[in-house]
Amino acid sequence: MTDTLLRPTAQAAASTSPERRPRAARPAIGSHVFLMLLLFAFLAPVVWALVSSFKQPNDIVRDPLGFDVTTFTLDNFTAMFEDVPILHGFLNTAVVLVVKGGITLFFAPLAAFAFAKYQFIGKNVIFGAVLITLMLPTIVLIIPLLLEMKTLGWVNTYQALILPGAVDAFAIFWMRQVISAVPDELLDAARVDGCSEFGIFWRVVVPVIRPGLAGLAVLTIMNIYNDFVWPVIVASSERMATLQVVLSTLAQNITGNRIGADYATVTGELLAASSVALIPLLVLFIVLQRHFINGILAGSVKG
Repeated sequence: MTDTLLRPTAQAAASTSPERRPRAARPAIGSHVFLMLLLFAFLAPVVWALVSSFKQPNDIVRDPLGFDVTTFTLDNFTAMFEDVPILHGFLNTAVVLVVKGGITLFFAPLAAFAFAKYQFIGKNVIFGAVLITLMLPTIVLIIPLLLEMKTLGWVNTYQALILPGAVDAFAIFWMRQVISAVPDELLDAARVDGCSEFGIFWRVVVPVIRPGLAGLAVLTIMNIYNDFVWPVIVASSERMATLQVVLSTLAQNITGNRIGADYATVTGELLAASSVALIPLLVLFIVLQRHFINGILAGSVKG
C-alpha cells in the first residue's frame, strides 16, 4: 500500500523536474554571461596596460594590441625609476595612508557610537549638520582649507595632507548604520559588569562591527591612495608629492630628464608607472575581498 502511494509522487517529481530545471537554469546562465561580459570590460584595460608596460616603446605605438612574449623587456620600468621619483611618492602616500587611515578608523566609529547609542541635546541637529557636509562639492572647500593651511603654516607639510578630511561625514554615517544594529542589551550587560563607556565601545562594540570596519578600511585606503586634487594643491613641492601627484607630472619629468624624449618613450614609462601604482590596490582588494563584501552588507543595515 505504501509503495502504491509513493509511486505517483515519485513519478510526478520525475516528470516535473526536467521541465523546471531548464527554466531555473536559463536566468542563471544569462546572469553569468552578463557578469562575464562586465568582467571582461573592466579587466581588459587593466590587462592591456600591464602587458604593454613590458613591451618595447615603439611596439606599443606601432601595434597596441600585439602580444609577443619574446620581445618583452624591463626597460620601461628601469627608465621610469631613473626619471621619476616614484618611490618617494610611495613613501609620502604610505605615511599619509597609515596616519590618516588610522585617525579615520578610530574616531569615525567613536563618533558614530555616540550618535547611535546615546541621547543628548541637539543630537539630531548635529548629525544633520554632519550629513549636510556630504552635499558640499570638494571644490567649494579647497580655497577655505588652503587659506587655513597657509595661516597655520602647514603648506607642504604632512599635517596639511593628513588632518583635513581625516574624519569625514561618510565614515561617521557608515559606522552609525552599523553600530545601530548592535543590541542595546550587550551594552547594558557590560555596564552592569562595571565596564566604562569607552571600554564598552572598545571591548563590546568594536568586535561586533569588525565587518563594517573592514569595509570602511578598504574604502578609506582607496580614497586616500587615489586622492589627487587636495595633495596637488597643498603639497606642490617635489619633496611632499604623493604618488598620484608624481604620476600626474610623470610626462614632464620624463621629457625634462631626457631632452627630446619621444611619444613612445613617454607612453612606455607611463604604463610602467601606472602598473606599479596599480599593484598595491589589486593586492589589497584580493586579500580583503571577503571582508569588503561583508562590510558592504553590514553597512547596508538600516539603523
